[in-house]
Amino acid sequence: MITNERLKNLVKQLDLIPQERLEAAFSFAEKNNKPLAGVLVESDLISDDHLGQIIADELGYEFIDLDKVTIDDEVLNLVPKVMAKAQKVITFGRDQKGIKLAMVNPGNLTIIHLLEKKTGQPIIPYLTTRENITNALARYQKGIQKEFAEIIQENISQAKKGLRAEDLPIIKIVDTIIEYAYENKASDIHLEPRDEKTMIRFRIDGILHDIIDLPKVVHDLMITRLKIMAKLRTDEHRSAQDGKIRFKIEEENLDIRVSIVPIVEGEKVVLRLLSERSRQFSLEDLGVSSEDLVKLKKEYSKPYGMILATGPTGSGKTTSLYAIIKILNRREVNISTIEDPVEYDIEGVNQIQVDPKTNLTFAAGLRSILRQDPNIIMVGEIRDQETADIAINSAMTGHLVLSTLHTNDAPTALPRFLEMNIEPFLIASTVNIIIAQRLVRKICSQCIVSEQVSLEQLKNKFESATVEKYFDPSKKEVRIYHGKGCPVCGQTGYAGRIGVFEVLVITEPVRELIMKRANADQIRQQAVKEGMKTMIEDGIRKVLAGVTTIEEVLRATRE
Repeated sequence: MITNERLKNLVKQLDLIPQERLEAAFSFAEKNNKPLAGVLVESDLISDDHLGQIIADELGYEFIDLDKVTIDDEVLNLVPKVMAKAQKVITFGRDQKGIKLAMVNPGNLTIIHLLEKKTGQPIIPYLTTRENITNALARYQKGIQKEFAEIIQENISQAKKGLRAEDLPIIKIVDTIIEYAYENKASDIHLEPRDEKTMIRFRIDGILHDIIDLPKVVHDLMITRLKIMAKLRTDEHRSAQDGKIRFKIEEENLDIRVSIVPIVEGEKVVLRLLSERSRQFSLEDLGVSSEDLVKLKKEYSKPYGMILATGPTGSGKTTSLYAIIKILNRREVNISTIEDPVEYDIEGVNQIQVDPKTNLTFAAGLRSILRQDPNIIMVGEIRDQETADIAINSAMTGHLVLSTLHTNDAPTALPRFLEMNIEPFLIASTVNIIIAQRLVRKICSQCIVSEQVSLEQLKNKFESATVEKYFDPSKKEVRIYHGKGCPVCGQTGYAGRIGVFEVLVITEPVRELIMKRANADQIRQQAVKEGMKTMIEDGIRKVLAGVTTIEEVLRATRE
């Protein structure tokens, strides 16, 4: 492959990354004996695909993004999954010239010669990234029904006839559910007991999908297995329990939050999967527009004040704040966070986990952080007046404070503080910027198709003024996009998610409105007058760009 020194010089020549950040990443990579490529991507200094393209050009190989390629099963299975995983290779195409092989290290002649001998055809090596290979390995899966059929064999049908539960391979069943969820990029696993069965459901791209029904006889054993893994009480069945599991999978340790609650039919479990790969996002990757990025950069570069992210649970608020913290995370600043839970470990950041059992609340933790000489503080959520008071005072006394609020949009966050009995002049003088967001599903790039719709149809879904602003009124029809469904996206037409945002900068006129205790509508009108794009407008932009669908924008913004 390419040495750290050679890659540093290459990136330096292209002037893609600020010199001091590149040198810091290089020093870290050398000191910790890590590949520079991985450090640059993890630090969000460059995207995985962009860096892959640069390395491919330098080494004289063609670059392939496997996420954008449909792979025939017969071609894929030319290399067994075990070998593909170990050697970091994927066969993705075949024509008269030979077999196309995506490789993390195209200089690995051993595997090339082995495959040429096995297939009797020439091998054409392409360069790809580790992340591309990891994502492509999911295509080997046989489907969870077949997987369980192999694990349990005839035991499921026998279980219905009264097979002893202890004869079932429970460890293998639980591990397979978690691995399958990880491969399908699920954020949550639901194990729900019903009268005659146990339902396994995954939340993928924000939508719950029924995956498989297992016989009721395995339910209690799966719960016991999960309790043991999470170090919870196995004899407690009538009260809620929370815990966490560290699960070794692929090349990472997967953090899993476990929540168990008793319902009428038994104990229901929800597992939240916190994967390292879901935090490899920059603000651009999350969907923040270039003009909003400029506003954000100006505000997070200030040494004090408050940055707020607002939206319902699961709208990506914490991910946005993490993306900002990763930009601000330099050796010369002290960053401390108080979170519930700590979702991802960030190197160089002091992260505190809320623990009500020891009276370590947001407010108590925030007080402790202030005695730790911080420059930047992140508070997981402002839930009450006490936390709001301390956070506002911290922002006033020379700290940059990042936090989240549960409000529907950006302007509503300001009256929310008033409801917590915070004085208007304190709000006006401390809050720098508010980011409101929702997550929408992205159209699958493999099966995207376009269609013409009339402006009249759009006016039935959006306000007429919004339609006239973004769509040419002289045209009776406009072109929009959707996914027709394919094997890559599981026939849903969607793959992955992206944010729709509205970014409210606290300008002088907005401050004056806050001082007058103006309501959210008045603040919104002023912000729009000053150029703020609402979430619906940002969503329409993404519809026109072929990123998402009208249905998704309406679902996310009108829920």
